[in-house]
Amino acid sequence: MTGYHNLTDNDLIVLLKEDDHLAYAQIYDRYKYILHAHAVNKLRDKEEAMDIIQEVFTYLWAKRQHIEFTGNLSGYLYGAVRNAVLNKITRGLVQEKYLNSMKSFSMHESVVTDHRVRENQLKAHIEREIAMLPPKMKEVFELSRKEYLSHKEIAWKLHISEQTVSKQITNALRILKVKLGILTCLLMLLYR
Repeated sequence: MTGYHNLTDNDLIVLLKEDDHLAYAQIYDRYKYILHAHAVNKLRDKEEAMDIIQEVFTYLWAKRQHIEFTGNLSGYLYGAVRNAVLNKITRGLVQEKYLNSMKSFSMHESVVTDHRVRENQLKAHIEREIAMLPPKMKEVFELSRKEYLSHKEIAWKLHISEQTVSKQITNALRILKVKLGILTCLLMLLYR
């Protein structure tokens, strides 16, 4: 390999295109440290920089017969490292944005799901308590709160006075307040 040490970059490129492993090794030895320093300067991470250098040289060997070196070898290698660093940074930013998005979604979704579970449990509890009301009181209460009928409409439908309707609803609310608690009753009134 000592003979390759004295070759110019252009001579090494010609030999590289002819599948010369020693020419490839010489190019690697000639540029690995300076390219690594360049990548470390951009990434601030020695391991990631080494990965970049390995990618660039792997690509160089894999595409050696198809690469057109329009300028000098060092310019090509610096450009390849710069592009690989930019791609790594871009992928990192995209990945970070995706992870943050997933984290935000999962946190929001669990809150929504938890809210729905609690809401369904509360509704079921309220329904059980309403079902235990005396039959006539239950009927009046459900017509008021589920079918949204006015006191007058309920009185007409059940052939009772509006005062009886009002008294039945008041008594139903009083019973439910005790059984469900004041907070639950307020929620029931707000979300009817």
